[in-house]
Amino acid sequence: MKFIYQSWWKVLGIVLVLYTLIAGFLLTVPRLPILHEAIRNVYFHVPMWMAMFLVFGVSVFYSVRYLASGEEEYDLIAVESVNTGIIFYILGLLTGMLWARYAWGEYWSNDPKQNSAAIAFLLYCAYLVLRNAIDEEQKRARISAIYNIFAFPIMLVLLFILPRMTDSLHPGNGGNPAFGKYDMTNEMRAVLYPALYWVDAYCPMDRNFKIPYSFN
Repeated sequence: MKFIYQSWWKVLGIVLVLYTLIAGFLLTVPRLPILHEAIRNVYFHVPMWMAMFLVFGVSVFYSVRYLASGEEEYDLIAVESVNTGIIFYILGLLTGMLWARYAWGEYWSNDPKQNSAAIAFLLYCAYLVLRNAIDEEQKRARISAIYNIFAFPIMLVLLFILPRMTDSLHPGNGGNPAFGKYDMTNEMRAVLYPALYWVDAYCPMDRNFKIPYSFN
């Protein structure tokens, strides 16, 4: 898997990001009621959440590996994955709030999806607080690994299950249809799919650690 550490991955990531930024603002989008030009945010908001889920999943995987082996390297990968995931989480929240401002009329409308996302965000902030509160390295790694393993499914419940059980303005929740063939055009797919590919193929390959496999 030496190709993972070659520099062409970095070049590919930069090219795809630039392509997403330029094409995302310049290519045509469908003229839909309420959304209008705000639908362009799908190029940025959705990949941010995909990246967040992906790196949080990586952190859980390595938390399990740490508990099984006790290798310090696995704990380091887990915590750095959480740190990266929180960055994507913040970007996902901010792009979502911006989108809500133009689609729903205000940045924060106490929608169940927004409130659940805020609670899940605090859940991972508590993970970092927990790590900083324990001085002994092995004890800190064990407790934070266990916390991380339980935090991930709780986050999934908060973001995917609870909002579907009540009224929500967010697409895909509360009876509202998600973006699909009636909203997306081929021009939009030509921008969204490369953005998602960059997230899936590039983001998890942290050059600071020897990750022994590909996520594709």
